[in-house]
Amino acid sequence: MLAIQLKAQYNDPNFPKPVSGYGSDGPHTVGIITFSNPAFPTKDIEIYYPSDISGRVPTIFYSHAFGGNISANISGMLNFVAKKGYAIVFVPYQTTGVSVNDRYDNLLNGFRKAARDYPAIIDTGKVGFMGHSFGGGASFGNAYKCFVQNNWGQNGRFIYALAQWYSYNISQSELQAFPANTQLLTEIFDDDDTNDHRMAIDIFNTISIPASEKDFILLRSDTIGSKVYAADHVMPNTSNAFDALDYYAYYRFIDALCDYSFNGNTAGKNVALGNGSPAQVTMPAGLKPLVETDQPVVVYPESKYLYPCSDSQNPRISYCPVMTGVYDLQASKPALHVFPNPASHSLSVILPPQAEDMILYDSTGKALDIHMQKSGEHISLDISSLDEGIYFLKCGNMAARFQIVR
Repeated sequence: MLAIQLKAQYNDPNFPKPVSGYGSDGPHTVGIITFSNPAFPTKDIEIYYPSDISGRVPTIFYSHAFGGNISANISGMLNFVAKKGYAIVFVPYQTTGVSVNDRYDNLLNGFRKAARDYPAIIDTGKVGFMGHSFGGGASFGNAYKCFVQNNWGQNGRFIYALAQWYSYNISQSELQAFPANTQLLTEIFDDDDTNDHRMAIDIFNTISIPASEKDFILLRSDTIGSKVYAADHVMPNTSNAFDALDYYAYYRFIDALCDYSFNGNTAGKNVALGNGSPAQVTMPAGLKPLVETDQPVVVYPESKYLYPCSDSQNPRISYCPVMTGVYDLQASKPALHVFPNPASHSLSVILPPQAEDMILYDSTGKALDIHMQKSGEHISLDISSLDEGIYFLKCGNMAARFQIVR
């Protein structure tokens, strides 16, 4: 839940922007409408939309991160959405002097005002709610109200939440009563040390959306040459220049999710909600693939995060203990050295002398029988019979996580 800074232009020494398909820039001309924000008079509400399209267009309602109430900080994303033929509503909310509920009301009332005052542009029959950090957590309660109370999204609706903070104003029964045609994409960042991943996992596991219509994505940091691709909390809203992560791990998903939810295009589903398909998880050659799962698990201890799940300000604190225990494997030190990762048919592990027996777990915490061949400090595992997904190795106080892809 951090303040956001302005981005520069695209500047990636390794990968050009995509020129076709999902994630590539659209053909439309961007128009911007600004109007007063009753709850925050010094910061106008803005609508970015394709001005060369006559008639209403599907619309995304965006909830920004804490302190990120200047639209210029994310103008690249706002313009990208409008160029692809959709509208996106940006509602600033105050950082100080107001409560969490005040911020939620500011967002919700601003979204409704935009839809009410600009019906010639905004098609409330096809809507998405998207947010980062504080805004990611807020998207669920506000989306539910607009879906149920206003009947928005009857012809297509989704939620795309990134690095989400605590979720207020949404009950357990409401989470389990989302409209049947809702899609969900949740994305977390491996090096995020601000928002505990447990918050995203809790909501993802609880919400009443079938596994076929929701996916949980993990983005990992990487380095190519001197270029660092940081999968931390401020991804994708960072003061650094645009790079491949923005286009391939963010814009590409917005594009594909809109095409599937609003147009019914199954190619969009294969990318945004592809259940680990190559089209979904493959990044430009050299970058680590994305990790997808329908059964996300806890990896790091709560002590890693500035805002842990069990903090008293989390309204869903009672659901945190469900996710603690066996999955805190990655917190163990030192780490096991495993390669390759991701792996396909075999995995190699290097153990120190006098290491204890090693145990393999699947993503549900179930211990698995697997053939292991040991030679000195080196162990080879035959994983050809295992399904694609996330697995954990534990040996005494050492642990490692790896992915199987084929």
